[in-house]
Amino acid sequence: MAMTLLVLVVAAAAFLFWGVGIYNGLVTARNAFKNAFAQIDVQLTRRYDLIPNLVEVAKGYLKHERETLEAVIQARAAAVSGLAAAKARPGDDAAMAQLGSAESGLAGALSRLMVVAEAYPDLKANQNMMQLTEEMTSTENRIAFARQAYNDSVMAYNNKREVFPSNIIAGMFNFAHAALLEITEPAKREAPKVSF
Repeated sequence: MAMTLLVLVVAAAAFLFWGVGIYNGLVTARNAFKNAFAQIDVQLTRRYDLIPNLVEVAKGYLKHERETLEAVIQARAAAVSGLAAAKARPGDDAAMAQLGSAESGLAGALSRLMVVAEAYPDLKANQNMMQLTEEMTSTENRIAFARQAYNDSVMAYNNKREVFPSNIIAGMFNFAHAALLEITEPAKREAPKVSF
């Protein structure tokens, strides 16, 4: 009788430690993707802070391109709003979709600004514009790396919460699905094909 009770206590303790281990692994994975999103937040905020300076430098040269500058400013405002929503709920499907959509719009607006800037040699040669363009390029690379790290963390978290037997613990403690940050790049313009 005492041996049976001892076996039951050991089995219950082993089951408890197993459950605690899975729970702690899920918490660790969730915290990892939230931390990875915080890195995206830092880089996107850096980009958003650079954009007004870029627009201000370009303003003097692009007097006839007011719509382009306004589109960049509006896209930045939408992206800042999308980032605030995603920061409040990292991994949430709707918040991540809103941020991805806003980032796509901003990337398109910035792309159009750079295309327009190419037509103004004085602007292209302006020291401030060259420095801002270099900082933007560097920031874009950092954003891409941070986004990849975030998406990798989300994938690891989602895998951990969906595989058996972790899915049982995840379901019991409401570990929700986390969404990837997907940003569609603006359509690249291809050169027209000429055939004879």
